[in-house]
Amino acid sequence: MKHQHSNHALRNLTFASTALASAIAALLPTSSLAQDGPQLEEVVVTAQRREESMQDVPVAVTAVTSEDMAAAQVDSIVNVQQLSSSVRFAVVNSAANSANIVIRGIGTVGNSRAFEGAVGVFVDGVYRTRAGQAMQNWLDMESLEILRGPQGTLFGKNTSAGALILNSKAPTLDSFTMDYEVSAGNYGNQMVRGAANMPLSDTAAMRVAAVWGSEDGYIEDPNGGDYNGREPRGAKVQFLYEPSDTFSSRLIIDWFDEQNNCCYGQVNAIDGPTQPLINALVQMQGKQLPSADLEDYQQVLSNPTDQAIEDKGAVLHMAWQLDGGRTLKSVSSIRDWRISQQGMDGDFVGANILTINESLRTRMFSQELTLNGGVEAFGPFSGGDYVVGLYYADEEIDAHHELWWGDQAQFYWDTLFFQLYGYPAGSVDATEGQWSDVDMPADSVSHAVFTHWNLDVTEQFGLTAGLRYSRDEKNGAMFRNSFTTAQNAVFRVLTAQPGPEFDDHYEEDAFSGTLAAQYHFSEQMMGYASYNRGYKSGGVNIDNSGAGTNLNNPEEIPGAIPEDPTYRAEYLDGYELGLKAEYWGGRARSNLALFYNDITDLQLAQFQGTKFTVDNAPEATVYGLEVENQFLLNETFSLLFDLTHLAEARFGSDPVLGILADREFAMAPDLSANLALDFERPIGSGLNLFGRVGMVYNSEIYSNTSNNLKVDAQSEYAANIGLRSDSAAWALTAWCQNCTDNRYASVHFDSPLQSGDYNAYVSYPRTYGLTLRGSF
Repeated sequence: MKHQHSNHALRNLTFASTALASAIAALLPTSSLAQDGPQLEEVVVTAQRREESMQDVPVAVTAVTSEDMAAAQVDSIVNVQQLSSSVRFAVVNSAANSANIVIRGIGTVGNSRAFEGAVGVFVDGVYRTRAGQAMQNWLDMESLEILRGPQGTLFGKNTSAGALILNSKAPTLDSFTMDYEVSAGNYGNQMVRGAANMPLSDTAAMRVAAVWGSEDGYIEDPNGGDYNGREPRGAKVQFLYEPSDTFSSRLIIDWFDEQNNCCYGQVNAIDGPTQPLINALVQMQGKQLPSADLEDYQQVLSNPTDQAIEDKGAVLHMAWQLDGGRTLKSVSSIRDWRISQQGMDGDFVGANILTINESLRTRMFSQELTLNGGVEAFGPFSGGDYVVGLYYADEEIDAHHELWWGDQAQFYWDTLFFQLYGYPAGSVDATEGQWSDVDMPADSVSHAVFTHWNLDVTEQFGLTAGLRYSRDEKNGAMFRNSFTTAQNAVFRVLTAQPGPEFDDHYEEDAFSGTLAAQYHFSEQMMGYASYNRGYKSGGVNIDNSGAGTNLNNPEEIPGAIPEDPTYRAEYLDGYELGLKAEYWGGRARSNLALFYNDITDLQLAQFQGTKFTVDNAPEATVYGLEVENQFLLNETFSLLFDLTHLAEARFGSDPVLGILADREFAMAPDLSANLALDFERPIGSGLNLFGRVGMVYNSEIYSNTSNNLKVDAQSEYAANIGLRSDSAAWALTAWCQNCTDNRYASVHFDSPLQSGDYNAYVSYPRTYGLTLRGSF
């Protein structure tokens, strides 16, 4: 019945969008349909490391400008689905462990500080190893490209599902300019952004940008205060140097800092047998209980929820124009990203049971060299172009983790063990104070060599071929600084901790690549067929249970055998048929992709009550279709409509998967779709009225990999309306997100230490405000 329901929804949504476009078109004067009317602009992308028309590349890609992102109210990765129905983003309690970008239903499966993202994030040409590093508010960005499907050749490292490519606005030599943005809204939302372009000479220029923001949390504590507030800060400085026509360089230095009231603010979703005890412990502190209604967005926590994130780095781009039309490019980068959460409420409730202190720091150096060039006719080919390159990256990770019992932990465990087993008070030890302290260092070195060729057979028919060789070497360890000596410690009795210490090594060589054929049926229509092999390197599970539990620890049980903390690489074979077309006199564009993905050794992290495990699922399958449409209905209205239908996104049936065996992926709706109507119209006195109404729809999904709970089909609406000067020197916009205040659970998770109880992270409530943008 579920498949029938999603197919019915697909038909209804497709019909509705088509009917809306047809209805508006029917109201247009016949003369407005002439080819001399407004036309869609050509979209230039760098999906193949060359500047090419989006309609000519055999890759499913969505490309948007800074103006497009502003119109859709997208200024970070959080609501990126407004731009493409194929993309989703989710994060729960820690950006280091849980941030996840999903494309076509494929992403990082589960929470693990060891995992790198299945979707590669590249900011100014530099790979970010963790999806959490893309969470900061985007500052002074020029464009975003969303590449769907494995990108195993040109982007290579850990892009088994796709890639996001963000590019900053570059300095220019021509004139001084200033851009500004000021926003204010509900929940204490304040945001100020600015950028200045400053020519320094005929050959040099500088661009400086900064952002400051503040936002209150939307989870209310009935005893006062709120959770999930944010305070982002950031700055970016760029230097451009172009001494000749044959050489240019660009240095980008950036720094971001966030002091957040985040991210343990969530709500109770399903009561388990421990809920009455939890409520009693909260009331013993003289606190009011949170509302039992999820839509009230209330929670009580016993600890502060402060989170600190700092991200800084520099990248140097250099380009040399060589003889024969060749270009040599160098991208050198250093990055330093750290996140710290101290005194966090590890039980996620108002009872003072478990406290967590944890931090993670990653430092990375990377270097990439590429050579672009063209070739004359040879053999069966009339010509073509190529990219060859070398890549090197060296990353060091320092992770620290502490566990503390609160002043109600002993009472909680005494009560629980008595109810479950009849144990008298004091049978288990949960003495207030620190009981576990571990360090989890790791490092990795990656090398790659790659080549990518576009070859023309005829004017209409061409071939693309690419190959990448990668070698990854990783080390990971867990060193225990201390663990309680009490032999009846709760986690000893639960046979969970202390797990064995380890210091392990992983290395692998891999080949990935692409092969595609494309045919231009006309100047306006191109079809392609492609095969792409994606690769996501394996590694070492740096967790305090990475090598097992205390039953695997020889220091606890003589003769015990530690488990292997390593996990294997993940491979994805992607097959795709695509059609890209422009029609209606250049006023309409539709791109279609049919895709089939066969995944081998899918990396899988699961929370199993008292520990995190990492396994490889032997197989998984994802296939479906995407449609993207854009229509210029007349000089006032434009319509955008895209949908993604996942006919299948399912794990294999291997017993190692547990509850996930033969189950659908989490965060992978059968149907997701976007529909947006934009308008702009002169109203006299040098002013234009503009606006946008948009909808995002997702069908029912599994919300997590650790349980079988689901989120019903949901729709969210966004809208804005504003005034803009004819010269675009300023624009004032009134906006709202989730305008109907649709409140629902977005991710369910097993409440720690509370078997049978589930909490939930929830959707953003309705937000609204005013934004003033301008330039001079």
